[in-house]
Amino acid sequence: MVKIYKPGKVAIVLNGRQAGKKVVVIKQLDEGTKDRQYPYALVAGIERYPLRVTRKMSDKKIKRRSRLKPFIKVVNYSHLFPTRYALELEGIKGLVTTDTFKDPTQRADAKKQVRKLLQERYFTGKNRWFFQKLRF
Repeated sequence: MVKIYKPGKVAIVLNGRQAGKKVVVIKQLDEGTKDRQYPYALVAGIERYPLRVTRKMSDKKIKRRSRLKPFIKVVNYSHLFPTRYALELEGIKGLVTTDTFKDPTQRADAKKQVRKLLQERYFTGKNRWFFQKLRF
C-alpha cells in the first residue's frame, strides 16, 4: 500500500470536535502500537483560524485578528482526508511525540511552540490556503 500520510502532508479531519479543520501530519504510524492497534497519525492543526484583515485597520487590531489557536491530536487514518498540499515545518517534528500526550503540561508547552511556529508561517504569507477556513 502506498504511504499517503507522510510528515508535512496536509489533511482534513473528518470526525470529532475538529471535523472540517486542516491539519499537518507530524508523524505517521502505519502499523499502530500496542496501545492503539490501528494506523494513526500525530497531527497539528488550527482550531481557530485568523480573521480577515484590511489595510485601514490599526496595528493593534491586525495583531489581535491574526491570532490563531492550534491543536495537537492523535487521529485514526480513517478519520483523515488527504489533500495535495504539503507544509514544511521542521521545528514541529521534535516537539510532538507520543509521550507528549501523557502529561498535560508537556501537551500545553507543545501547543505553545506549535502556535509560535504556525504564527510565523502565517505572517510570512506562505501556505495561504492552510490558514483559511475550509469552505463547504
